[in-house]
Amino acid sequence: MSAPVSVINALPAKQKLTVSFKLLLSLYAIIPLCLFIQLIDTFFLENYLKDNLPSSPTHFLLFQILFGTPHILASAIVLVGSAEYLKIYKRNILGITLLLAVIFGFGSLFIPYKVFYVFVAAWTVYHVIKQQLGVARGVCRLPNGAFYLLLSLSIVAGLFIYIGIFLKNSLEVQQVEALKLFVGLLCTCLVFTAVYCQRLIITKIGHWFLWANVLLIVSSFYLYVQQYYFLAILVPRLVHDATAYVFYVTHDFNKHHEQPQNLLYRCAAQLRINIFLVLPLSSFALAFVLQAYGDQFVNFLAQFLFDVQIHKVITVGLLGYFALMHYYTEAITWKVGSPYRKYIGFSD
Repeated sequence: MSAPVSVINALPAKQKLTVSFKLLLSLYAIIPLCLFIQLIDTFFLENYLKDNLPSSPTHFLLFQILFGTPHILASAIVLVGSAEYLKIYKRNILGITLLLAVIFGFGSLFIPYKVFYVFVAAWTVYHVIKQQLGVARGVCRLPNGAFYLLLSLSIVAGLFIYIGIFLKNSLEVQQVEALKLFVGLLCTCLVFTAVYCQRLIITKIGHWFLWANVLLIVSSFYLYVQQYYFLAILVPRLVHDATAYVFYVTHDFNKHHEQPQNLLYRCAAQLRINIFLVLPLSSFALAFVLQAYGDQFVNFLAQFLFDVQIHKVITVGLLGYFALMHYYTEAITWKVGSPYRKYIGFSD
């Protein structure tokens, strides 16, 4: 999502909740925390975490339930929970659904797996970094040229870190070393670009946001080089997911707190559930059910009705579709002038 600054007074008086830039900035505290964990493990725990953690947090069901899937489902709930939004974006939803069906259905017959992987990886990295730098752009108020240079360097570096982690078993030693050298050069360029850009920023919090996003990439690269792959992925994932949730909860509070406008919030009002908890509870509960029991339930039905086994229809098929849909819809639903933005304001 892109988030140029809107002053708090731009919101109607009845809409009291705003997105706090200080709160968003505090989410980057995961960076020094992960670096501290890495140092403790290296010098005091004899690389226990390094040797026992998986390559990605997504290998843990608990992580997916807490950080991965919920914010994607929350995004879908916000979209489909409004007749107004569905009316505006239904053509986009149908169009991207058809395109994904063609690419991953028909295309899978002749497109190599690694091509699919790089495509999805690139889209994922672009989505994550564009959101964070989009928010930072609103605080820093950088010119277009400086912003897009930072964005390009960050995305390319992030993509190759992602590829280096998830395709590490299929890369030759020379390829790994070349990749590390290339990303190291990109990170160096990113730091020098940030040094130049900080002269264009007039606020202290803008400087903090600039360097927080630079460190997001540089710290992931450092952790990747040190082979702490889990932590290298955890850093951007946690910042991204938590940032998105701040926006979703703020949006839904301002949209529904006076008069619930869909069935979910009307039921919550009847049950006297605090409005802040409605979206998190519903998305976390849905994520838990789908991640923990979705595949088993579909496989049971397939065996019972058709005597065939179907694996990972939910965790790979359905949730994969939701993830790609999320990447697409977030790029258009949060644009300046969109109906979503009527319910978002910012404060220090």
